[in-house]
Amino acid sequence: MIRLRNICFSYAGREILDNLDMDIEASDRIGLLGANGCGKTTLCHIIMGLLTPTSGIVEILGKPMVSESDFAQIRGKIGFMFQDSDDQLFCPTVIEDVAFGPLNLGQTPEEARKTVRRTLKTLRLDGFEDRITYKLSGGEKRLVSMATVLAMEPEFLILDEPTTGLDEKTTETLIDILKESDLGYMIISHDRQFVKKMADKLLQMKDGKVCPSDWNNMKM
Repeated sequence: MIRLRNICFSYAGREILDNLDMDIEASDRIGLLGANGCGKTTLCHIIMGLLTPTSGIVEILGKPMVSESDFAQIRGKIGFMFQDSDDQLFCPTVIEDVAFGPLNLGQTPEEARKTVRRTLKTLRLDGFEDRITYKLSGGEKRLVSMATVLAMEPEFLILDEPTTGLDEKTTETLIDILKESDLGYMIISHDRQFVKKMADKLLQMKDGKVCPSDWNNMKM
């Protein structure tokens, strides 16, 4: 699904990623942990083409990602949830936000409305279609952000701090939804209990690289 080789990235003179290598299979369910500022979100943005590495190769579904048009073609296949919901939600109402992706993938307005209703029901957000986005609570925005991702029917998910703003009950709902799906995913989170429940493979980012880890030797 995703192959990274010799990825380097620097910001303000500081090296964030240092010849990073990574392979992600479509069926992987990965938990990626690491200290604040270690480059987890930067890595996500490079995979999605939102940042350009200083050097290295990004390959997705067997194709090198070179231009913005290359990344545009795969963004419907890899669903990405931003760390900050306000970066993901930009329409006045929930239905407009969740329908945005399906409409851009070629669905008719009626098809998109059906997709919105189905997706919101999956996330226990029945009746949210006409809610004003900016008036939602932090947890509600988080779930609507998830809905915008799932509505595009991706093949893989990258979720950056998905439990931010969620109470315990809503977090359990999210766990159920992800476990019941057949999607692979990579979760970036400081919520160690959430990651422990969700991940089959644990990775740690440290010193600009990603390496295998387990709970016994995990250092934050």
